[in-house]
Amino acid sequence: MKPLKPLFFLTAFVLIVGLACGGGGDTPPQPPHPPTNPPQQQDPTQPPPPPAQATDTQAAPIEPPAQPASQFFTEEFDSPLSNDWSILTVTGSDAADADKVTVETENGKLIWNFDSEQVYYYIFYGAFDYEDVTLEVRADNRGKNTNSVSLICRYDPEVGWYEFNIDNGGLYNILYAEVDKNGDIGYNLITNGGSNAIKQGKDVNEYSITCKGTELSLSINGDEVKTVSEKTYALRSGQVGISVSSFNVLPIIIEMDWIKVSEP
Repeated sequence: MKPLKPLFFLTAFVLIVGLACGGGGDTPPQPPHPPTNPPQQQDPTQPPPPPAQATDTQAAPIEPPAQPASQFFTEEFDSPLSNDWSILTVTGSDAADADKVTVETENGKLIWNFDSEQVYYYIFYGAFDYEDVTLEVRADNRGKNTNSVSLICRYDPEVGWYEFNIDNGGLYNILYAEVDKNGDIGYNLITNGGSNAIKQGKDVNEYSITCKGTELSLSINGDEVKTVSEKTYALRSGQVGISVSSFNVLPIIIEMDWIKVSEP
């Protein structure tokens, strides 16, 4: 069992850019407390707030890859992650401590363990850039219910990425995360809402995203929840990635059984 260890750290203050919904620009509030019952389809709510600090690191080589990296694959975590993966950590308060997060493989699972509030922890697969891609993950919530899982496509560390953020309380957000010329990150809302397809509490969810042309699609446990045509930011290609975030209750423990990257 070997945790990911970064080779270097690049710290940047995050410029909180208001989440834009159809051209809006208000700064989003703190993440809502999760509902006690599965939400009905409802008016969109604000996404989790952009955090205040980010650290971009390259994953330390854990073990040399046994074979050349694959473009399309299913990762079942039978061995430590290779150095094809890199890390981005983001903190939402001065008290948040990304060093209190571990992400490691154990018994065929990728286990995320958070002992700090307000940390967004990303890992990106850097071996390939993808134009059109489907990304899937199976995530088992073993900790508190105040967390979110994100799937990312078209990540460019100098430009930004598309992020599909699913709150364990029953809400989802599709975001454009923008990196400005100073390396600061702002989150722009594309669309959001609530879905009864999200299993709350200590349960297992399967999330799937497809980025194809201008269409961004989110499916949850086999149900297509949202498809939107995105032409404002128009990202064309980039890496894929996943993320887990803690809010204001601990511990946060997420176990992932597999990640699948495939052609749409």
